[in-house]
Amino acid sequence: MKISRRQFLKSGALAGTAMMTAGCPAIGASSGKQLTAILDPMDISKYDLPLVIPPAMPRAGKIKVRGGKNVDYYEIAIKQFVQQILPTELPPTTVWSYGSALHPNSFNYPAFTIEAKVNTPLRVKWINGLVDSAGDYLPHLLAVDQTLHWANPPGGIEMRDMRGMDPAPYTGPVPMVTHVHGAHVDEEGDGYPEAWFLPDAANIPTDYATVGSWYDQFKAKFEAKWQQPWTPGSAVFQYANDQRATTLWYHDHTLGMTRLNVYAGPAGFYLLRGGPTDAVGGLPRTLSTTSDGTTLTTLPAPAPALGDPPGTRYYEIPIVIQDRSFNDDGSLFFPDSREYFDGFSGPYIPDSDISPIWNPEFFGNTIVANGRTWPFLTVEPRRYRFRLLNGCNSRFFILKMVTGDATVRPGVAALPFWQIGAEGGFLPAPVMLDSLLIAPAERADMIVDFTGLPQGTKVFLINEGPDEPFGGGIPGTDFEYADPLTTGQVMKFVVGPLLGHDTSLPPDKLNLPAVSSPAAAVTTRDVTLNEQDSAVLEDVGPRAALLGTLADGPLEWMAPVTENPMAGDTEIWNIHNFTMDAHPIHVHQVMFQVLGRTDVATGVSSPPEPAETGFKDTVIAYPDEVTTITARFDLPGRYVWHCHIIDHEDNEMMRPYHVGPLP
Repeated sequence: MKISRRQFLKSGALAGTAMMTAGCPAIGASSGKQLTAILDPMDISKYDLPLVIPPAMPRAGKIKVRGGKNVDYYEIAIKQFVQQILPTELPPTTVWSYGSALHPNSFNYPAFTIEAKVNTPLRVKWINGLVDSAGDYLPHLLAVDQTLHWANPPGGIEMRDMRGMDPAPYTGPVPMVTHVHGAHVDEEGDGYPEAWFLPDAANIPTDYATVGSWYDQFKAKFEAKWQQPWTPGSAVFQYANDQRATTLWYHDHTLGMTRLNVYAGPAGFYLLRGGPTDAVGGLPRTLSTTSDGTTLTTLPAPAPALGDPPGTRYYEIPIVIQDRSFNDDGSLFFPDSREYFDGFSGPYIPDSDISPIWNPEFFGNTIVANGRTWPFLTVEPRRYRFRLLNGCNSRFFILKMVTGDATVRPGVAALPFWQIGAEGGFLPAPVMLDSLLIAPAERADMIVDFTGLPQGTKVFLINEGPDEPFGGGIPGTDFEYADPLTTGQVMKFVVGPLLGHDTSLPPDKLNLPAVSSPAAAVTTRDVTLNEQDSAVLEDVGPRAALLGTLADGPLEWMAPVTENPMAGDTEIWNIHNFTMDAHPIHVHQVMFQVLGRTDVATGVSSPPEPAETGFKDTVIAYPDEVTTITARFDLPGRYVWHCHIIDHEDNEMMRPYHVGPLP
């Protein structure tokens, strides 16, 4: 009998994890080695380490532009290093992350925050620094599946960015290309998946491709425009920042390897400030001071900035939440066999069409916030602004703030909070919530008010989402809660003394910048989300997840472009989800607006959720529904749209689209 993915994940995979935790290793069929015993999350103490607040990324300088705006300039590298992610009684973890190439102490997981200004250009030289002290390349920390459609450097110029047939894990130099997620940027700076580059290492085999298929074309375009050369092992991207003030983030986007590269650590916030869309109003001017003469601000501040003296207290804090698993030695655990997912032990490619290492989804057994497992943050009894990012591969969170016992489900004594922004900046008005659904890659700009809570109060950020693929519904009714003892907890806030006046306004008094109505669309497209089982093995699947169109059916990455808006066109996309799971769909280049959803069975349409009424770059497409978005495509060139369950993205659930006449 064929069982569903959810049935397996509830019974088989979780039981398999318990077996390995208990010291009963499984054999990784792809690699021929035993899977390391996974660290039991119950052996990891909680709330021992404080939350790390990422500082601002140091600049390399400014570039003076004759007759134009000066450019903030960064040189940011990816390097390998060791960091204490687990509590100090457990071993440290080897990770990768970004840092300033000119500031050796700036490397951290998650990366320092890039602080950008609206309409002030910013240029980054992205450097692949995955080399050792001798200048030789470092292999990947995790098992790389060469049978996917991936970057494939060993294929050479002719076979790069193609599907391989070698079932053994790849051990060569690691390709990288950085995408600023949500950036309105020209094609050469978007981090196109086939524009990757290897490190400038001394020992790269001569028959390897050192750059992706689109690297040289984008290199020539950038150099002609900005007269700054791209050097081996790097690429230079310029961001105009000509969009609404908002919360962006940056991460790797290499073809067929994004899930592995991001899981290893490279990700950070990119906060865009200033301009009219950052001008939050509040009380009338005549009421803008308190009786003791304190001037009221609008939002909780400050956030980390360059030049902050030690001990600066922050009331705006970015927090990236991720799930991870660890081996007993502190190293990151990620499956090195498809067998981990569903017990299928082969035959694999080349003897079937099932990849030997790729897992359709992965769910870690611990929660990490800003690079630490289950941290705590001491807060004052006042308002805080938290910019939340779901940085998981596959996990959807349903977040709630509770006092009392963090293991009770449903959570009791919920502390309400206010969402004021999403991926595209501020919402039209603050939205009060008692829980927050946030999918992989989504961001939520939140205000939490601890005012009036007695000193010593403990407030827990808990997760009521599932330990399995999410398909919508109500926690505890349509799916089981995440494990209340482990993945159902995120972090703890401890209320301390009030150390100064809270000069921010109550959220319900905020006047947020207006959100413009969408322009009339010139084209409506019907695109699809699909899943495919093996074509040669009975009852084995999924083999891959794919995008497509109603007219053409499911399409792989290499199929001809089917989404081809002209520059300046506004389009409506109807996203038909033919799978059993919800998918976070991300469209590069644009900020779109959600028009609503239609239930396929009943034909009943529903408006966007209140937290979706602004601009977004990632939207949840539910099963058996059509999710409708609209966007204006104004920058010509080649971009992508994809599912941000990055395990799906890495195996065909990504498609190129082109703005303007096809070359």
